[in-house]
Amino acid sequence: MAAEKRQRKLVLVVVDSLRCDMLLRTVEAGDAPTFKKLIDRGELVGDCVSSFPSVTPVCTSEITTGVRPDRHLIPGMNWYRRSEERYVEYGSSFEATRAFGLFRSLYDTVYNLNMGHLNYETPTLFERLADAGHRTACTPFLIYRGRTRHEMGLEGLLKAFANAAKFHHAVWGPEELFYGELYSSRKVDAKPTLARPATRDAYSAAAGRDLVENDLYDFLLYSLPDVDYYSHRDGPEETQEPIALADDALAELVGAHGGIDKFLAANAVIVVSDHAQSFVEHPLELQTVLGERWQVLQPNAELTADDQLAVGPSGRGAGIWLLPADADARAHLGAEVSAFLEHEVEGIDLLAWITPEGDADGRWAAVSGSGIELRFRPGGDVSDRRGGAWELDGDPAALRARIREGCFVSDDYPDALARLWAALNNPNAGDILVSLETGWECVDWGGGNHLPGGSHGSLLATDSLGTLLTVGLDGDRPEREQWAISDVYGLIEGHFGLGN
Repeated sequence: MAAEKRQRKLVLVVVDSLRCDMLLRTVEAGDAPTFKKLIDRGELVGDCVSSFPSVTPVCTSEITTGVRPDRHLIPGMNWYRRSEERYVEYGSSFEATRAFGLFRSLYDTVYNLNMGHLNYETPTLFERLADAGHRTACTPFLIYRGRTRHEMGLEGLLKAFANAAKFHHAVWGPEELFYGELYSSRKVDAKPTLARPATRDAYSAAAGRDLVENDLYDFLLYSLPDVDYYSHRDGPEETQEPIALADDALAELVGAHGGIDKFLAANAVIVVSDHAQSFVEHPLELQTVLGERWQVLQPNAELTADDQLAVGPSGRGAGIWLLPADADARAHLGAEVSAFLEHEVEGIDLLAWITPEGDADGRWAAVSGSGIELRFRPGGDVSDRRGGAWELDGDPAALRARIREGCFVSDDYPDALARLWAALNNPNAGDILVSLETGWECVDWGGGNHLPGGSHGSLLATDSLGTLLTVGLDGDRPEREQWAISDVYGLIEGHFGLGN
């Protein structure tokens, strides 16, 4: 049964890599008038915490499911899938895609990420709202899983490639799905684009106009990904122009309603960035460095008894999987690898792991930085800024933290304990997680990097604090000392009157 039609719809605008300081700089320069109108009417948070690792597949999974990696199960940009004894690559670069095989990467990024890897026990926003009778729509976005079946469209640049790959899978998404050349529930007045960066905001704008003109949504995820491309290319301090272009795309959606007043009369709005970016100038070829001492599994290679490590670079973070079957051998190898990385490899900021002692309910997570170690687990008498409770053993200085009136506070690593705990307790996570120092980026398996430019993936605030803006939500917006991208899900549920 369809839900009773609400007075107002909701538009979730996801601007990839939108740093709040750069948004405000663009607004103050007069180049983002639509964002300014929303800011003037809404509530702006400039330090909304991202996932760890703070890379797009992990972050978009958190936004659309409302849970962190221990529950949505996506661990990084590149990772080792133990059940299949192979790497998963979501498109770190064209070179990385080629290294793992164009066809395999297409399947993983377009199909498996949503239909196979993302946990089915954590419903997406599209599934949650569709089950309640609300019409859902989405412009090009990594996570799109919903209740409506969509057949392959095969238009544009990817047509020949998809045919060659025999990629003809249908997918399940929102009622109105726009996924570039591959899936589109409707033809719109723009050339479909997915593979070509710096063209996707305009495609979202065309799709958005059509959705408004034909009254096709109650909830719209309006994706504006091009800021991320320019920030990678030029650095995050050079993003005023792409933010202005994102503003133009948002203005088209507003204009299709007849202006800002009519737009906000018909829609509540949430603007969120999945993560931030920081400037990088130093490369770390982690798989090469480790490969000089240990046998590292190579792309597309068959796993053998000689392989000791799998390495998954994810921008400014990485995962390392210990491959020996014997538990004692894994523990010994892990200690050796951790000591090597911490003391002999330049660019490493933090290492994190689950300690081998203790049962599943009593085990600890551990993090080491600057030679200082801290162990932690949920349930003690130390709180965090989001209301979590933690038991600590060791020195909070490992995370440059202090205990202030019983609260764990780290300006450099926001919400560090909860983010690390969720990342480490993802069943797909590496045995050792790595976060890099300021200015460093992991080179991907294809040799790709963003030097000199912008990147993200670390636990540091520079990569992790993004924008959250809400305008006109129905229901009460809760008070929070620290917001996170996982909170967006609950805000949307509250707007549509959906309890847990």
